[in-house]
Amino acid sequence: MGPSTESSRTSGAGGRETPSYPEPDFEGVIGADFRESVPWWPPMANDARGKPDVVLVVLDDVGFAGLGCYGAEVDTPVMDALAERGLRFNDFNVTPLCSPTRACVLTGRNHHSVGMAYLSNVDSGFPGHRGRVTRSAGNLGEVLQGAGYATMAIGKWHLAPLEETTAAGPYDEWPLGRGFGRYYGFLDALTDHFYPDVVEDNHRVDPPGSPEDGYHLTEDLIDHAISYVSDQVSVKPEQPFFLYAAFGTAHCPHQAPQEYLDKYRGRYDEGWDVIRERRFARQKELGIVPEDAVLAPLNPGVEAWAELTSDQQKLFARFQEAYAAMLDHTDAQLGRLVDFLESIGRLDNTIIVVLSDNGASQEGGPDGGADIVTYEEDRFCTVDFNMERFDTIGGPHSQTNIPWGWAQAANTPLRWYKQNTYAGGVRTPMIVSWPDGLANTGGVRTRFVHAIDIAPTILDLVDVVPEASYGGVDQMPYHGASIRDVLDDPGAPAPRDRQYFEMIGHRAMWQDGWKALTRHRRNEPFEDDPWELYHIDSDFSECDDVAAEHPDKLADLVGRWSEEASRYSVFPLDDRYLAVRASTFQTPGTPRARDTFSYLGGSSRVPGAATPLVFNRDFRITARIAPLGAADEGVLVAVGDVSGGYVLYLDGGRLVFEYCYLGERQTLASSDPVMPGATELSFRFERTGDYRGFGRLEADGRILGEMEMASMARGMISWGSLSVGADTLSPVSSSYEGEFPYTGSLERVDFDLG
Repeated sequence: MGPSTESSRTSGAGGRETPSYPEPDFEGVIGADFRESVPWWPPMANDARGKPDVVLVVLDDVGFAGLGCYGAEVDTPVMDALAERGLRFNDFNVTPLCSPTRACVLTGRNHHSVGMAYLSNVDSGFPGHRGRVTRSAGNLGEVLQGAGYATMAIGKWHLAPLEETTAAGPYDEWPLGRGFGRYYGFLDALTDHFYPDVVEDNHRVDPPGSPEDGYHLTEDLIDHAISYVSDQVSVKPEQPFFLYAAFGTAHCPHQAPQEYLDKYRGRYDEGWDVIRERRFARQKELGIVPEDAVLAPLNPGVEAWAELTSDQQKLFARFQEAYAAMLDHTDAQLGRLVDFLESIGRLDNTIIVVLSDNGASQEGGPDGGADIVTYEEDRFCTVDFNMERFDTIGGPHSQTNIPWGWAQAANTPLRWYKQNTYAGGVRTPMIVSWPDGLANTGGVRTRFVHAIDIAPTILDLVDVVPEASYGGVDQMPYHGASIRDVLDDPGAPAPRDRQYFEMIGHRAMWQDGWKALTRHRRNEPFEDDPWELYHIDSDFSECDDVAAEHPDKLADLVGRWSEEASRYSVFPLDDRYLAVRASTFQTPGTPRARDTFSYLGGSSRVPGAATPLVFNRDFRITARIAPLGAADEGVLVAVGDVSGGYVLYLDGGRLVFEYCYLGERQTLASSDPVMPGATELSFRFERTGDYRGFGRLEADGRILGEMEMASMARGMISWGSLSVGADTLSPVSSSYEGEFPYTGSLERVDFDLG
């Protein structure tokens, strides 16, 4: 009796049957039984044993002067220690927005070329503006996983099309679909750090605690990071890991535990003029800026601190306290991870890269913002509005952002902010630490480096050569280059001699120490934008515009920008706000491209970017319930968070609809209790003009109350999610306690859009 096979037999020469084995390249011997056979195992594929671990830390909206080792008075001892044991860069450049920088950092390619011209919230209908990273640009997770690394990610993703981040998926652009084995974090641009919209692997989960329990997202992220690494090194210590740790800090909302808020009380009463001067002097002491650098003048719209009113000074200092407290708290949590790596003997052979995705944000406006949606709606919060919420700043009942003056202080000594292609928007801190692999540590590297150089550098340091294709998709060339030589030698040349920039119409071109740039004025012709010219090698802060002295150099760089823009899929230029784009462009198949929606009772949270577009149109919300009992109460549907949104609920037998937009709360309640036995409870809005109309409550078609409603949201009311049967996470209304779940039986909630 011959050897058996697991597959069908085929007829060979002479009519004999030839066995077909599942391993045609098997090099052992298969006999009639194991005694006559010789086993064989294929060599280990992608053997990464002995390679260093990698931790890539991405901070959010932290300006050039945001860390202690870059001149700040904010306490960041952990990152400062990493810098002391490693290297700092003073000409590290990014894109001036979050999703695009993340795409550059992880793929090593320019953001337009991979489809991320803007944010993952929007697909504008053009190749470079898809809001997703093309499969022909494999990211570090995919490449390192394929090379034998364990891969894990925590924190902010913001690289999947937001319309695809519901429980219905698809999941192929979520972290687990793009090369990461484990994930815990949030998928959108931001989340409330006390009430986060958390995702674990491929499903939403409830935060494991509440503010009352002392919960904060950053601590939760580090708990999961330590848990993931602990599992890995316990079971397969010989396999190196890649941890992508993308914190929400210091993107708005700025939120921190109370003890950290208390720590910074009064620290910023001196104002931003004093803090900028102090940071600048400290930067020169640290050698992080050249001795001949100058402190940029205040940006337009930023007043000298002494010229502010007492209310403005009090308010603005409080906003900055929350920002600093959040950054300090994050540094402490990162310290827990570093201490853990040291305790298990992995720290010395771990490459740790810390960087920020862009400069500090201008989205708080001149007076700061106690409502983070205002900027997306093309307006700013007033001092009076903010002062009404003064006591909540930084805590679980607020979502805030800093004013322009503090944003410029965070970018010291530079000009302008996030979104702009000036250095204030694109030059950020970067630290590289690797005790086993770096010599002459503690220094500053001054060569131009861009976000697209990070992935090639990490792959070079761990000696991994990317495959030509991943998942059957041929890969585009890397646009960045390794800076390994610069790490080893401060005199080594920059890896490349040119780099273009573009964001929302703002443009720049750097080449060989020169930089041409233009700050676009929204809604004005792009061809009318004036260009400026700076010699960065002698003008660190971009304060001396030499366009008039060097017209030929300016013309050359502007022409080269056009060449690079054509090469890397930059066109067409687009200067529209997020709310306009998100409410205008609906890709085929998106959950928003409908006029009717039905959410079953008990369904998962729906992220804000996939909620029904109820803006400036007729709409009706109907909760279909089992016959109403006399004692039934609670939230039927809620959309939004503490900054704004709308909610339909029963309280004391009365049906209530609350609509909160930019701090103005409009409440419609039935004058009488709803009769028991009702099965359809509705709110109907009938538009009578732009952003105004009549609201009406109904039970089984019977009108319970109506009111005129005005000043409705234009295209965005909140970053919060939609929940059915309770007000989960950050509460839309303060009229009830907690989630206020509906106590009856809720079949579904329907949205009908006129």
